[in-house]
Amino acid sequence: MNPFPAGSAEMMFALAVVKTLVLVVGGVITYFAFKAYRRTRQRALGYLTAGFGLVTLGLVLAGMLYELLGVELATGILLESLLVLAGFLVIAYSLYVQ
Repeated sequence: MNPFPAGSAEMMFALAVVKTLVLVVGGVITYFAFKAYRRTRQRALGYLTAGFGLVTLGLVLAGMLYELLGVELATGILLESLLVLAGFLVIAYSLYVQ
């Protein structure tokens, strides 16, 4: 297994920029969902907030674990996928509950 990131420096930079934008946009969406939940106290909006938070966290976690903590990339991607799956399940539940 190669300990160095695959791809060119430009590709790694582009990936870092896109993941940062995903974190920012996902954070903004989560924040607005939380504001709506606090204003209305609707349980479905609370679940929606949690779901978006999980998806956002999942989408940036694999790279962070790999770069900062030295976790194997496949393990990071598995954890990322599990968090995204959990987030989508919570979002689906929030749309079902009324």
